[in-house]
Amino acid sequence: MSRKSFCGSADHAVSRRGFLTSMAALAGGAAFADMTALQVLGTPAVANDLRANQKRVIMLWLAGGASQLETFDPKPGVPTGGPFQSIQTSTPGIRISELMPRMARRLKDTCIIRSLNTRNADHGSAARIMMRGRMGEPSVDYPDLGAVMAREMGLEGSQVPDYVSFYTATEGRNMSPGSPGFLGARFGSMDLTTSMVPENIRRAGVSEQDHRERAELRNQLSGMFERGRSSSTLDSHNQAYRRVSGIMANEQLFDIEREPQRIRDRYGNTLFGRQALAARRLCEAGVPFIRVGRAWWDSHAQNFESHQEMVPELDHVMATLLDDLEERGLLRNTLVITIAEFGRTPNINSTLGRDHFASAWSTTLSGCGVRGGTVYGRSDAAGQRVAEGEIGAARLFATIYRALGISHTKNYYLGARPIPLTDPGTEPIREVLA
Repeated sequence: MSRKSFCGSADHAVSRRGFLTSMAALAGGAAFADMTALQVLGTPAVANDLRANQKRVIMLWLAGGASQLETFDPKPGVPTGGPFQSIQTSTPGIRISELMPRMARRLKDTCIIRSLNTRNADHGSAARIMMRGRMGEPSVDYPDLGAVMAREMGLEGSQVPDYVSFYTATEGRNMSPGSPGFLGARFGSMDLTTSMVPENIRRAGVSEQDHRERAELRNQLSGMFERGRSSSTLDSHNQAYRRVSGIMANEQLFDIEREPQRIRDRYGNTLFGRQALAARRLCEAGVPFIRVGRAWWDSHAQNFESHQEMVPELDHVMATLLDDLEERGLLRNTLVITIAEFGRTPNINSTLGRDHFASAWSTTLSGCGVRGGTVYGRSDAAGQRVAEGEIGAARLFATIYRALGISHTKNYYLGARPIPLTDPGTEPIREVLA
């Protein structure tokens, strides 16, 4: 496996690698594989090191396309504006939908981007664009943002997954799958579609002692087989075994019942709230990228009723997550992205719905590397087009990479062909960056 970069600090990278190397040398393969991430993170120096330096992303994926007009770019008083009013936020002059009072009070860490024109309003292809930051092409299978984060920010000896995706709803699940693309399956997502806990990781009917003895026997036999042999296949197999063993040992990371009741109550007893809490737990344990899918926002009919139900939940969960991350000292190095595949039309159709719309819609970035309490770009008075600061997916992704300390011009290689992280000539939005 090729060497990966971390947070950009050479001292930090050395300290983490040194820790992992020394632990592996001292404890041996089997013991290290059985060590839980919580035990590792329980070491104050390591926990503080991760808190201070490791970058992470939590993506709140509003599957189906949430309406910008009922969230972050309201247009009250115009024929296309709908029935909801706007309210003043904690930043003078910035107003958002009245359905989002909690986010209105805590905009200090969030930048609203109101000028996305991504030119694609088909669920499947638009979702792929907004997960990858670019159009696809027949000869290149591009990785999505989660796979890039796994490649760039994952720790070599990590005992936790690098990329976890919660998407337990059935609507739209197949329209927005994660993909490691040409980076390979090593950087693919752990997809949790039927449960909040990975399947088949429990040691059913096997005691802790039996599990440990089996691991020791496996390592002994593996060592005998490897003696005198050198193979990337063997290395890959051993790495996969260590990671699976580590995930088995860290099943509790996915169990939000281990959180105090007051914390669970704070997030709320909804699937979205519980998954956001699980995302925070994984983030705190060092998982670089977690996507939480909230479906289904595709409001072709009864748009206002559906958004009146779903937007307050988004407001509550998003604000709670940001508060929790901030209180734990994680927000300054965690980027929270609230995004969908597109927005909704300003025009209201005959069934009081809003249809697919990619010409002038909104997203938000919060936390790591972002200038909070700001708005970038502007749609016109009716929300029909971008009036100022138009950007596409490529510039958004260049901005995300820059906020995380990743060079957006960095090349990966597909054979001899260099593949930059973003389309050539793309620049990040300087006004968005802290």
